Amino acid sequence: MFSYTANPARVVFGSGTVATLPDEVRRLGATRVLLLGSPPLAGPVGRVADALGPLLAARFDEAAMHTPVDVTERALKVVTENDVDCVLAIGGGSTTGLAKAIALRTDLPQIIVPTTYAGSEMTPVIGETAEGRKTTQTTPKVLPEVVVYDVDLTLKLPVEVSLTSGINAMAHAVEALYSPDANPIVDQFALEAIRLLASALPRIAADASDVDARGEALRAAWLAGTCLGSVGMALHHKLCHTLGGSFGLPHSETHTVVLPYAMAYNTPGAPEAMRRIAEALGAPDAATGVYDLIASLPVPHSLAELGFAEADIAKAAEIASAKPYPNPREITREGIEDLVRQAWAGTRPAPAEGTKPDLRALTREVVDSFSSTPSPRLRELLQDLVRTLHSYVVRTDLTQQEWEFAIEFLTRAGHLTDDKRQEFILLSDTLGVSSVVDVLTNSRTPDTTPSAVLGPFYVQGPPETAQGADLAEGLPGTPLWTDVRVTDPDGAPVADAVVDVWQSNEDGFYDVQLPDVDGPVLRARFRTDAEGRLRFWTIVPSAYPIPADGPVGQMLDSVGRHPYRAPHVHFLIAKPGYRTLVTQLFVKGGDYLDSDTVFGVKDGLIVDFAEQSGPAPDGREPAHWRRLDFTFRISPAPEH
Repeated sequence: MFSYTANPARVVFGSGTVATLPDEVRRLGATRVLLLGSPPLAGPVGRVADALGPLLAARFDEAAMHTPVDVTERALKVVTENDVDCVLAIGGGSTTGLAKAIALRTDLPQIIVPTTYAGSEMTPVIGETAEGRKTTQTTPKVLPEVVVYDVDLTLKLPVEVSLTSGINAMAHAVEALYSPDANPIVDQFALEAIRLLASALPRIAADASDVDARGEALRAAWLAGTCLGSVGMALHHKLCHTLGGSFGLPHSETHTVVLPYAMAYNTPGAPEAMRRIAEALGAPDAATGVYDLIASLPVPHSLAELGFAEADIAKAAEIASAKPYPNPREITREGIEDLVRQAWAGTRPAPAEGTKPDLRALTREVVDSFSSTPSPRLRELLQDLVRTLHSYVVRTDLTQQEWEFAIEFLTRAGHLTDDKRQEFILLSDTLGVSSVVDVLTNSRTPDTTPSAVLGPFYVQGPPETAQGADLAEGLPGTPLWTDVRVTDPDGAPVADAVVDVWQSNEDGFYDVQLPDVDGPVLRARFRTDAEGRLRFWTIVPSAYPIPADGPVGQMLDSVGRHPYRAPHVHFLIAKPGYRTLVTQLFVKGGDYLDSDTVFGVKDGLIVDFAEQSGPAPDGREPAHWRRLDFTFRISPAPEH
């Protein structure tokens, strides 16, 4: 059971959305707007003032960090003197905080236009500073009525401010995941915000005008702010409020420095949340993953860089631990003092016990080694193969012994493979890879016959055989008269198509598996007639085991899987100008249809091999025989 309260707010998101502000003011029924800003945003604030025209009643450009009460009191005088009926704030946490402080005291509606990624616009939280101490409270009275996100406004945001406010947003998402109020809805917001920020912030650092990265960061800020507004925060936010309110440290920069150390402190108390954060980051450990992200950015990396004195560490720890508050790990003064000391020095926190080594740099090095591959497709295949293999090895914590066994397994498969046996195709088949490739390659033409895996027993160049021939040539088994047609998707016959046919004998063996068999058996190449028709005799196929005397068979045996294939006949149909069709027809009611060991059965390929009596179409009169009728539909090849 969980509960989730969606905070009421109208959100407008996109590029150029500030143009909608006059309409948003009118939607609220307001006519006299107080426009809040700060000197660094004089340009955007001025443009909004011009757009508001007669709706603008007054401007106040003195918003300050940590929302000092004396600044709020000066703004309230402007409200009274100008008969203000709506507050519109453009900026980061400072202007948003001032708008909230005014709304708290007046109940005036708010429109917030964030220019940073701090996220406070989505929260019912307000923090105010008076006499050197910062206090916070949560009340729906400070929730904005409208939030307008304009990606264009963030393009001129200085890089350092962009990055530190982005980490500030990440802090909201991180602490939401181990909040006592955590729920599955907010968890998804938080993880997506972390993923987006981890991707966007390095790109913004590299190119501040990257619109896609700016859009992702702003979207993440919205999600992270929603987290902050929906569930309670913990140690990180309490400590940052202490450092900001009591020691005058800058807000987002302090969040940026402290976050990895607060995460490291809380890791023993929230291992599952930290695992999910690490996964979103693509890192082996959450706290060090965030530290490494921050270390790669041009931002402050220690409290010392922010001007925090080493002599104040004990006092900060005392304030932050003076009153109890929810946190996944017990708060102790000594523990917090050690945390602050590490943050003051900026040293990398220790990863959680048992954390796997961080191999991302090695993976990047190997991936980059293929960057000069001339063929773009080959480069893509090799680079993604490296990423996938490395990820598998790390996720499974593969041991040296297991790796050596895998190499030996592949070596044995190679030794068994020759022109009559393909152990690697068997391996691909039994792992389902062949079927995946088959579906990806051949499922894009839904009006044609489904394809199926080629299998390991296909032999190039089977003997040309006349229609009406008997592939069984006296072998034991139930005679099967086969009458099939090959057409295009519209039903027009495809004449002179090459049709290779092969199957196992009554005992489940292919000719290439029988050293005493001389020449191809149950294997032939036909051509369709003018009507696209093909007729021949063979025998009803039997279920059979794939070769189980090699490493693939040993693998199946060790995991309790059977090696059997459902009974089927193989067809390979080719003609210039058409897509080649590789498929199989399965005996309806046959064994293993629901557990074929190579995952090759498809419903559209299960066919009734109907029992017959009396003379066959060619005049033969076998005692018991069956008949297979089927129409293969093949598609024209795409034009190049």
